[in-house]
Amino acid sequence: MPYLHRSLRPQPQPVPGDARTIHSSGQSFEQLRQGCLQSGTLFEDADFPASNVSLFYSERPQVPFVWKRPGEIVEKPEFILGGATRTDICQGELGDCWLLAAIASLTLNQKALTRVVPQDQGFGSGYAGIFHFQFWQHSEWLDVVIDDRLPTFKDRLVFLHSADHNEFWSALLEKAYANSPEWRSVDLEEQKRLGHTALDDGEFWMAFKDFKIHFDKVEICNLTPDALEDSALHRWEVTIHQGSWVRGSTAGGCRNFLDTFWTNPQIKLSLTERDEGQEGCTFLAALMQKDRRRLKRFGANMLTIGYAIYQCPDKDGHLSRDFFRYHASLARSKTFINLREVSERFQLPPGDYILIPSTFEPHQEADFCLRIFSEKRAVTRDLDENIDIDLPELPKPTPQEEETEEEQQFRALFQRVAGEDMEVSAEELEYVLNAVLQKKTALKFKRLSLLSCRNIISLMDTSGNGKLEFEEFRVFWDKLKHWMKAAVTPGQLPAATGPWALTSPCSTPWSQDLFLQFDVDKSGTMSSYELRTALKAAGFQLGGHLLQLIVLRYADEDLQLDFDDYLNCLVRLENASRVFQSLSVKNKDFIHLNINEFISLTMNI
Repeated sequence: MPYLHRSLRPQPQPVPGDARTIHSSGQSFEQLRQGCLQSGTLFEDADFPASNVSLFYSERPQVPFVWKRPGEIVEKPEFILGGATRTDICQGELGDCWLLAAIASLTLNQKALTRVVPQDQGFGSGYAGIFHFQFWQHSEWLDVVIDDRLPTFKDRLVFLHSADHNEFWSALLEKAYANSPEWRSVDLEEQKRLGHTALDDGEFWMAFKDFKIHFDKVEICNLTPDALEDSALHRWEVTIHQGSWVRGSTAGGCRNFLDTFWTNPQIKLSLTERDEGQEGCTFLAALMQKDRRRLKRFGANMLTIGYAIYQCPDKDGHLSRDFFRYHASLARSKTFINLREVSERFQLPPGDYILIPSTFEPHQEADFCLRIFSEKRAVTRDLDENIDIDLPELPKPTPQEEETEEEQQFRALFQRVAGEDMEVSAEELEYVLNAVLQKKTALKFKRLSLLSCRNIISLMDTSGNGKLEFEEFRVFWDKLKHWMKAAVTPGQLPAATGPWALTSPCSTPWSQDLFLQFDVDKSGTMSSYELRTALKAAGFQLGGHLLQLIVLRYADEDLQLDFDDYLNCLVRLENASRVFQSLSVKNKDFIHLNINEFISLTMNI
């Protein structure tokens, strides 16, 4: 009968030292409290209704629960009575002894306790039926607001409570924490058989020999540099990376799946300082999959996760498939396992390394948090953050009187399609491109849409008349070849099969289709993983987030792109890149737009 996990809505990041407000209203605890005081009402949390839906997924209570505020349970409720101690924490009907133990330990560290249980609240002046607590989750403090309605049976709290029935901080803290759907209850008959009795005591003692028999693992909580412990003689350095495994772009699976493993997020780790009196650098890598317990109600189970560490090559940037084909890992997590967090301690010589976090199987989606703890300072960087776009300079037009014989022939062919106005419309371009591409038997041919051709004209139309003039068309034809072909020796140039074979007198000879070159499985389509390499070859090195957006937009449900999708992707990328470059004259990283410019820009792209 667990409390259900409350929904955490993303909000803007707080200033350093603050906790992030996560209430669905977007208001802070103090704003909500003042609103209640002004209206003379007690707070009722819409995120956590006082009903069975907040306690059960599909079960029903065996007894009728009544939700009451502390003032309805006892005559003089107190938030904290005589200081918070371990005896304030008594387990109720939930199997959350793990939480009870954590809260009991928290009472031993007054500074940490004061952060988790803010002291600016109580049942005296300023009481409005609202309380808040702060939790450290995924490397940030979250401020959780609740009302003080608690489930009772016969005027006694059902779940966690204090030994003193007038004290309520521990019961309200448990409600604010809301994590465990995995709890499995023990029926009453089994409890009687085991001689179990309910005790108002959260601690017990046992002999060490019994401890060794019944326990095979002990987890120790270490305070990180963010955990408010100033008196520590030495603290580990910590760096944090938040990331995602997304199907089709960054969910590559483990090294067993070579074709996709290289697409996983890649974190560069630079170890520069040796440990005291040691030859190597000690660090601990902890990989956590986020929110899987909260998502279990939607059918999400714990994924099997792990990581591998490789020596970093001299070149920078995201490592390709071939690197992992020929290089073995230097270190890795002991095993891939379906735990919330996988951690391992290593000692490696000073140098640069690449850490690859992954699920065991490819195409499995989840958010993750990777933390690197080191005794000495370590530097980390996400290799997927870099964006590098290499756009060649557009060729200058050749005066007609200086055109070579081949260029004059190309102009004559252009006239044949463009007609008397010497301009190619979207409809004419659609006809020409489909006539050419349907002869490419290696392609999985699907007619280019009129929308694709309009996108092409939007990219190449420098005059703004909605059509392609000769020079604009010539530049596009060269681009089309660049996106489809790879340069080779002139002797490999095939014979043209018609006036619109992909040749022109203005470009480098070619032979091998670029699209087909990265269609590794020769399916006639390109997988979303193959797309990453093809885009880089075309001059677009994109970060993981942009690749995810492209896959969502252009790949089908089988994560495949046909040539029309591929062409549309390249046209839009180049169009957006050239527009950005033209607008970022003063600062190469930023542009400033008013609303009119922004809408005009997005409509054109």
